[in-house]
Amino acid sequence: MKIALLGYGKMGKVIERIALERGHEIVLRKSSSDDYTGLENADVAIDFSVPTSAVSNISACFDTNIPVVSGTTGWLTQYDAVVQECEQKNGAFLYGSNFSLGVNLFFELNNYLAKIMANLKEYNVTMEEIHHTQKLDAPSGTAISLAKGIIENSEYTDWTMETAKANEIHIEAKRIENVPGTHTVTYNSDVDFIEIKHVAHNREGFALGAVIAAEWMIGKKGVHTMKDVLNLI
Repeated sequence: MKIALLGYGKMGKVIERIALERGHEIVLRKSSSDDYTGLENADVAIDFSVPTSAVSNISACFDTNIPVVSGTTGWLTQYDAVVQECEQKNGAFLYGSNFSLGVNLFFELNNYLAKIMANLKEYNVTMEEIHHTQKLDAPSGTAISLAKGIIENSEYTDWTMETAKANEIHIEAKRIENVPGTHTVTYNSDVDFIEIKHVAHNREGFALGAVIAAEWMIGKKGVHTMKDVLNLI
């Protein structure tokens, strides 16, 4: 499989190593330039760039008829427009706020816990996410996905990084050197608390999941998620 890497920072380099270990070929390593030469030779593209580049990278893939997997966060206000463009151009697009296989199982656990806690008004839910100091957006895309999972399965209606009002989920975002990613969901009451947590030891899990998603995208059309890749639907 021939892969175009759109974004060649720390994550891009880990993805490259894992892709090569799995027998794939890298045909484009795009950093900050706008040169997409080589993209047309790819079977699939993986975008781990920056928020200001993600949409143009994804659009270039649609124009070249290349399936694209994107793990860049911080641009999701434009997500609906990207989905519409994908459908208009008969493209193939998969976005994941986190490609770690463990995190995607954690998403399912979070959804289930939210369902069974929904009627227990004694408990108030809060979230905490911790990442390395180079992470540009806060809260993390993973934290937002977790909050959306709770909102979809309970009476909570929104999330905030400020003081939470009724039916809002407070998210605390911390930036600490050399932390790949830690996400904690806590249900607290006057008598006890229930907590679920995912801790990433390194970037390997994110990179492996992205490569597995790229492998799965070959021959696909339309908009997909990691739930499709892992058959969690």
